[in-house]
Amino acid sequence: MNNSRWIHLCIDMQRMFAEDTPWHVPWMKEVSPQVQEIAQRHAQRTVFTRFLPPKRAEDMNGMWRSYYQKWDTMTLDRLGPDMVDLVPSLKALVPPARIFDKMTYSPWTTGELYRVLSREGVETIAISGGETDVCVLAAALGAVDLGYRVILLKDAVCSGADDTHDASLELLGDRFSVQLEILSTEGFLSQV
Repeated sequence: MNNSRWIHLCIDMQRMFAEDTPWHVPWMKEVSPQVQEIAQRHAQRTVFTRFLPPKRAEDMNGMWRSYYQKWDTMTLDRLGPDMVDLVPSLKALVPPARIFDKMTYSPWTTGELYRVLSREGVETIAISGGETDVCVLAAALGAVDLGYRVILLKDAVCSGADDTHDASLELLGDRFSVQLEILSTEGFLSQV
């Protein structure tokens, strides 16, 4: 692998998923050591995404408004701005690690992340974080669409639902095997 052309894209390792909220992801604590390992070793190559809810459901359009009406307790007015922070052990790596905020599942929707990574000549994206069947899936498929070589770190992704986590890994590994590789964190780190 060309060592200068990859980044670690860490999806939504935030307090609102790690702590006691309706969106708590219990498996996050199990993958945290692997995420921490790669982010610590390669902080300058790490981009953390943060999923940002609106202040109020009424601030959103279309089905996102309905979504946040259902999850009203997860709006910023109710949740509080500190809960969108990265978990403290990862937040300590910024800088040199970077943060990219998004209001949708995919980090590619606005085009800004793609513009930044294109200017930097990035060709390979190693993905960690949560949730495998929501934001990680959206990030992986978007990266495939944009032509990146995608490496999904199977022991560094998590979900709140085991069945859909497993199904997502199977789907990505089987259907996208030419464009996406599934590796362990240790296997990836041994290549860079």
